[in-house]
Amino acid sequence: MPVQPHACERLSIWLDPFRSCLTEPTFRHALVLVMGALLTPGRRTITAMLTVVGLAQTRTFTNYHRVLNRNQWSSREVARRLLGLLVTTFLPTGPVVLGLDDTLERRWGARIKARGIYRDPVRSSHGHFVKASGLRWLSVMVLAPVPWAGRVWALPFLTVLAPSERFSREHRQRHKALTDWARQILLQIVRWLPRRRIVAVADQSYAAIELLSAVRHHLCMITRLRLDARLFKPAPPHRPGTRGRPRLVGQRLPNLTKRLTDSRTAWRRVRVEEWYGGGERLIEFVSGTAIWSHPGKHVPIRYVLVRDVAGARKPQAFLCTDLQADPLDILRWFVRRWSTEVTFAEVRRHLGVETQRQWSDKAIARTTPALLGLFSLVSLWTDEPAVRRLARPRRAAWYDKRTITFSDALAAVRRSLWADAFSKASRWHADITKAQIDILKRLTAVLCYSA
Repeated sequence: MPVQPHACERLSIWLDPFRSCLTEPTFRHALVLVMGALLTPGRRTITAMLTVVGLAQTRTFTNYHRVLNRNQWSSREVARRLLGLLVTTFLPTGPVVLGLDDTLERRWGARIKARGIYRDPVRSSHGHFVKASGLRWLSVMVLAPVPWAGRVWALPFLTVLAPSERFSREHRQRHKALTDWARQILLQIVRWLPRRRIVAVADQSYAAIELLSAVRHHLCMITRLRLDARLFKPAPPHRPGTRGRPRLVGQRLPNLTKRLTDSRTAWRRVRVEEWYGGGERLIEFVSGTAIWSHPGKHVPIRYVLVRDVAGARKPQAFLCTDLQADPLDILRWFVRRWSTEVTFAEVRRHLGVETQRQWSDKAIARTTPALLGLFSLVSLWTDEPAVRRLARPRRAAWYDKRTITFSDALAAVRRSLWADAFSKASRWHADITKAQIDILKRLTAVLCYSA
């Protein structure tokens, strides 16, 4: 039985902010694909999506493939509108905190031109190095507290493909590193949100002086900092009449590693909530400003040196390009970054990332960002009161789950769509027994929670 028009009407209302980004025929086909991506258990292929909505026998199935591999529409404009919805809903005031991170989509195939061989961050560890073939994606996410979930969620809105060096060499293009992609993306977001303060947090891979220098006048950037980084005092004023060019840096400061063992270091003890996805953590920190310098490159930063009072984690340092930022705010913003790893795991587990099977370059460049964006759309739709009433933690006698996770939010959206589909199709409610209703509820739960 095809999904009823009533369910499509609800989804059409939800997707109305993006309607003008596509032509009307493309929007109708995209509506079916989004419905299929939400309801499909398992692989998110076009055939699976059409099957779950009851269009397995349609002879115009190629029209749905063309939404991704041929039709003209701007994914960047879709990302801009999605960012606006996320900021309006979850961060109406205060700084907009963004998480910047890359992930590997494991894919094989000679026709996937942009793939490369990379370190697999999921399977590798400090003592074990694993390589994998795949596509490298750079994703920007809004790190926002979600009230009904009780924690910070990382909500993707813009994801770009960073092709391998082999791809650039074969196409005679200049290869762009991840930091180059990050610079372009962050400056684009600044133009999208001209009147908001933007804070971008990233891991040590993005602690590059060139990147920090390029964006520090436009937004606040926070990353990890090496403990052996070369830090200097600001340059002294240039005295008139002296020969030579003005100095760029002043006297070198002690190494952060030395400051850890220096008895004169004035540590400040505080408690930080949700430390790396966990509970409250008692830490000590010391902060200051300096010039981070490397031969030929330098950038002013505020550094925060942190050590765990319990000794469970190694000492670490962070940098911020805003010299006036509060060190506690720097720490609170940075620990939100942990939710980006949760999002990457959730989209693989529940939205079928790495199961799609497109081969054309344009379809590949559109599908994975669309599935990541679907994570944010589900979060937005669950924020509506009618859907939020359906979002409950899936509890059992052996698992006293207290908070709503993404699987619960996705199940709530699925329940609302299936309810619309069945509400007009069912006519003989009085003939359904209580036992049949119980079976139907269990069947619905299985469908709504299937990956």
